Amino acid sequence: MARNRATLADVARRAGLSKTAASMVLNGREGTRLSAEAHQRVFAAAEELGYRPNLAARSLRTRKTATIAFVSDIVATTRFAGGLIRGALDAARERDHVLLITETQGDATFEQYAIEAMLDRQVDGVIYAAMATRRLTVPPAILGGPVVLLNATSPENLPAVLPDDERAGRTVATALLDHGHRDRIALIGRNRLKEDDAEVSLAAPARLRGIHRALDDAGVELLTECFCAEWLPEHGYAAMHTLLGRAVRPTAIVCMNDRLAFGAYQALAEAGLTVPDDISVVSFDDDPIAAWLRPGLTTTALPHEQMGRRAVEFLLDGGDAEPAPVPMPLRRRRSVAAPAA
Repeated sequence: MARNRATLADVARRAGLSKTAASMVLNGREGTRLSAEAHQRVFAAAEELGYRPNLAARSLRTRKTATIAFVSDIVATTRFAGGLIRGALDAARERDHVLLITETQGDATFEQYAIEAMLDRQVDGVIYAAMATRRLTVPPAILGGPVVLLNATSPENLPAVLPDDERAGRTVATALLDHGHRDRIALIGRNRLKEDDAEVSLAAPARLRGIHRALDDAGVELLTECFCAEWLPEHGYAAMHTLLGRAVRPTAIVCMNDRLAFGAYQALAEAGLTVPDDISVVSFDDDPIAAWLRPGLTTTALPHEQMGRRAVEFLLDGGDAEPAPVPMPLRRRRSVAAPAA
């Protein structure tokens, strides 16, 4: 709908000043030699008229549009990773930028169309995001300007904002060590594809490195490691069932993600065992359901909001340094206790 919009000339006329003088006041230019009273008249006139700067005209002068493109595969419609967008939106708003969001659903044709449409709007930069932490191929069209990868890396060695999965691995293992678990810790969730193919997962090998390094530093070896075809509850259930059938039962379990832990909880309950009195459980991701398990699951949280925020900040601030991995805080709940005697 078209409507009359107050112009800079209208503001200047209402304030009784020249257009140039009004512009200098509204843009915060120093050295205007205008009185405080004149400044007040300009601001009052702008407020009364509902004046908003003409961003299109400003972008022609500054070559900046105060817009950022956020391109993702399936992040935008995934509840689990909505924090990525929320953090990016908050950071963009604080810097007077608008986020233009598109989701490709992995459709290369639509992705090309969406990216070209955003670039036609002269965005100041692109955040290229992935739902799963992995290495991906960046569309050549966005390589001509500022780009930050979110939850991903690429062969082009672009700046990337990632969760610190390796430190999280150390954190969950240390949580068990601190409670006295030493010789009967088992791991659920080994997966060769996730560990060996960076285009599938960067999280799996990083978490595994962190777990092993923490245990190695403490002189502790895992009792056993269970391989799972997927990180889904049914696979956690099956792995836990297998562990309970062993001659030596573990006192603690590290699950490679919360969904595996959900299945492990079910298998323990069916066996008449309780968490953490019989077996302690720790995990990764802090899925919203983790806090609703009984007892609540101790797990490291994916810092999606902080990651989204950091991607915007790095895109706008630039700099030579690579963004540091974002820590995954430990959510301490009631799934860990000292091993039963």
